[in-house]
Amino acid sequence: MSSSPRHIPSLDGLRALSFLLVFVAHAGLEHSVPGGLGVTVFFFLSGFLITTLMRAEYEKNHFINFRHFWLRRALRILPPFYLVLIAATAASIYLLPGSVAVKPVAAQALHYSNYWIIDRGYEGLPAGTGVYWSLAVEEHFYLVFPWLYSGIQKLKMSARNQAVVFWSLCALVLLWRCVLVFGMRVSVDRTYMASDTRLDSILFGCALAVWKNPVLDTVGFREARWKYLYVPAAFLLMAACLVVRGDEFRETLRYSLQGAALTILFSAAIRYPTWVPFRLLNLRPVVMIGLFSYSLYLVHYAVIAAIEIELPTWHPAVQGVLAFGTSLTLSWLLYVWVEKPCATLRRKLSD
Repeated sequence: MSSSPRHIPSLDGLRALSFLLVFVAHAGLEHSVPGGLGVTVFFFLSGFLITTLMRAEYEKNHFINFRHFWLRRALRILPPFYLVLIAATAASIYLLPGSVAVKPVAAQALHYSNYWIIDRGYEGLPAGTGVYWSLAVEEHFYLVFPWLYSGIQKLKMSARNQAVVFWSLCALVLLWRCVLVFGMRVSVDRTYMASDTRLDSILFGCALAVWKNPVLDTVGFREARWKYLYVPAAFLLMAACLVVRGDEFRETLRYSLQGAALTILFSAAIRYPTWVPFRLLNLRPVVMIGLFSYSLYLVHYAVIAAIEIELPTWHPAVQGVLAFGTSLTLSWLLYVWVEKPCATLRRKLSD
């Protein structure tokens, strides 16, 4: 089978789309723009890409090097993560004296800020670092996922059965959300941020990576059927998830239906990047935003918070433009000076 993919069509564009949804929502349009969908796309993309890379490694070497996996993960996530956290903490102390507390920052540094926020709220966190909860979800998932994936491979399951395992786990997570929402009446934050209630958004991506993977697998697809049936149906399903506003639906079935829709949309966007709905994902400016998306995700909310504090009388649209430009500049610096050198080390671990 093919070696680790170096470039996947539409993937950077999907990263860009997910970030832009989050950014625009945080910039003041959260009631009109689904920032939460951006996070769900991030989760799905992460599961798909990392499982694709693990699968390529297993098919090449017949085993998963756990130490290399976690080293690559650390090099990808941790240097920008801690640099931005330190900078945001220092900026908050300067701009908002007394607003930062040790324990909430420690929760972020130790990757359990999602459960901290669920239990105690955002008080004491550095301004603009609330987004770190989603990184905690991913870190929890990838502590255990290599063991799960390696165990499945040792059982010599077919690709389809591997996907069924992941989809079954998604169904269990949905059932658990229903218990929490309908039986225990938990808060929205509990189902939105907790690792045990959101890992299915990652698992849907993992399932696509192991069966009918648009990067690694050559399978027969009826292009017309995808173009005129599956993709429009997926867009309609995604739209329905955004239109239905009831909290009970949004915190239970919504994430599962979005995972099903994203399975189709990701597969089509990667296989057919020249189709009209997916061309924008491959434009150079969009790809550039996708390339910087991780650093953009880390810095943008802190930048928005700083601008709102320092320039409170400026029009929100002007604040948003300034925040985007500033975030893009900081992210470019992080990409050049931190992410690229770390990527070079990661590639050495993959060779």
